[in-house]
Amino acid sequence: MIGMGAERKWLFALFFAAFVSLLLFISSISGFSASRAAFSSSPSVRRGPGYPPAFAYFISGGGGDGESVFRLMLAVYHPRNRYLLHIGAEGKDEERRKLAGLVRSVAVIRAFGNVDVVGKPDAMTYMGSSNIASVLHGAAILLKADGGWDWFVTLSALDYPLLTQDDLSHVFSSVPRDLNFIDHTSDLGWKEGQRIQPIVVDPGLYLARRAQIFHATEKRPTPDAFRVFTGNFFSLRRFLEFCVLGWDNLPRTLLMYSNNVILPQEVYFHSVICNALEFKNTTVNSDLRYMIWDNPPKMDPLFLNTSDYSQMVQSGAAFARQFYKDNPVLDMIDEKILKRGRNRAAPGAWCTGRKSWWMDPCSQWGDVNVLKAGPEAKKFHESITSLLDDLNTQSNQCK
Repeated sequence: MIGMGAERKWLFALFFAAFVSLLLFISSISGFSASRAAFSSSPSVRRGPGYPPAFAYFISGGGGDGESVFRLMLAVYHPRNRYLLHIGAEGKDEERRKLAGLVRSVAVIRAFGNVDVVGKPDAMTYMGSSNIASVLHGAAILLKADGGWDWFVTLSALDYPLLTQDDLSHVFSSVPRDLNFIDHTSDLGWKEGQRIQPIVVDPGLYLARRAQIFHATEKRPTPDAFRVFTGNFFSLRRFLEFCVLGWDNLPRTLLMYSNNVILPQEVYFHSVICNALEFKNTTVNSDLRYMIWDNPPKMDPLFLNTSDYSQMVQSGAAFARQFYKDNPVLDMIDEKILKRGRNRAAPGAWCTGRKSWWMDPCSQWGDVNVLKAGPEAKKFHESITSLLDDLNTQSNQCK
């Protein structure tokens, strides 16, 4: 009997050792050990003068865009940044829950807790003012959740980056943090008669179901109490605080006016910044995006594909628009520029794990305040330098 007991103990010990070895092997593949190690310590994100800038991303999409929003978030992810993901009210709650689950599946995001999904969605009528309401709502959430970021970036599920976040932060480290990158002009041209003067009503402001905007039969004159500007934007945190908190009444006045404008997202922020004495001299006339337009331009830029890749990467832009879901050109950007694997964050200097088909290099991380610029940073730096050299020229000023 004693011999059988000893044999059982030996078999149990052998089984236990084999089980532990198997767990260690699985842990090494999945990055589980690295994640646990990261959770046991407090991630150290340092911001302010002397440290790289941080960006707040508001990434939005409509129903069916959840996977594209997640892919885009991973493509622009960095532990120093802050992210808010939004699926419009026409999307299903199941899609939002799935998106939140995908976010929680990424170990580094669980550790740094810097990505949120809007649970109570906003209506988003593309051509109406509910779009602006959604952006302002997103900015307010990001300001409340984390006021330490420097620039606010709005992206849609149709956008994609053309450089890594290390490249973006590296170049912006030398940019004065009181500048707003906002493509603007007061030369309204054909837009004055087709987008500014027509009166529209966005049913997304008061109807639960999605509907197209309503057009009034009459037009209104172009304002003379303030100047109307149009374009796209990439803005400073303090300017967003001005729009949200509104210590001057200008943001509210222009919001009421923009409520009845076609495509107010091309009018509101640009008109606010160029009519506000505090901010009108802080504009760099570019939104850092690459787009190709028809001539004459239609409502949206053309969809980009693999034939546009070379011109895109040589443009010196930070982002490009617009892309069909899972277009092969996105895979080219992932492979050649971002070095990003499927369902993995774009790696940066913060990623310390080994790169292989079975292990995500960003399942382990070191100092997230250190950057390593890649080859795309040179073209982007040249682009930014050229914009800053022209900062005081006629093309940059709100006139």
